[in-house]
Amino acid sequence: MAGIGTIINTGCIIVGGLCGVLFGNLLKEHHQETLIMASGVSVLFIGIAGTMPYMLDIAGKGVVGGGTLLMVGCLSLGGLLGEILAIERRIEEFGEWLKAKTGNAKDNNFVRGFVTASLTVCIGAMAIVGAIQDGMTGDWSILAAKSILDLIIIMVMTCAMGKGCMFSAIPVFLFEGAITFLAVLVEPFMTETALNYISFIGSILIFCVGVNLVWNRGIRVANMLPSLALAIMAALLPVEF
Repeated sequence: MAGIGTIINTGCIIVGGLCGVLFGNLLKEHHQETLIMASGVSVLFIGIAGTMPYMLDIAGKGVVGGGTLLMVGCLSLGGLLGEILAIERRIEEFGEWLKAKTGNAKDNNFVRGFVTASLTVCIGAMAIVGAIQDGMTGDWSILAAKSILDLIIIMVMTCAMGKGCMFSAIPVFLFEGAITFLAVLVEPFMTETALNYISFIGSILIFCVGVNLVWNRGIRVANMLPSLALAIMAALLPVEF
């Protein structure tokens, strides 16, 4: 049955969050700080691992670079569009609403944890490809593999940043569920080139999430989400970037 993968992924995030809440209460502040750094470094390398295969390639006896034009174009235009639409502010407002409705009004880290965790588990080719595969064929194996990774990283993030991370299950359910439901419509656009572009740009955005965690920077990653749509559009052009 289509949609099982999304349900499993959502459930694993909730379980990871619950485990994080349980263990997080046992940790002192310096333990939590270390876990934030560990989460940040992990997210950085997840982003690097997804970016480097596209940017670097072995040609002859040397290594050549690529993807610069795609990266600059998608991130610049996507970031500008995201700023105009104020995507991050809207996500934060939803986080504030969740914070109030769930009785966590005194949790100062709730919104930060929610936004950071949501971006970490929603962005990436596995979420898109897995949801399409689940919707088209009922094969939820990719989302099952992603679920295990998400369970671990959400558990660690929840230990470090609190309950807000657990509620990243909501955008994951909506995002993957929508793609699964619309798989028949989306699938024709998901060519091999499009998936490569999404993986490339998505990995850069994940890297930016890691930068925010490790160096406490203010990169508005959510405002760069339109970059993923631009990556798909770039794949439909009769040129290769």
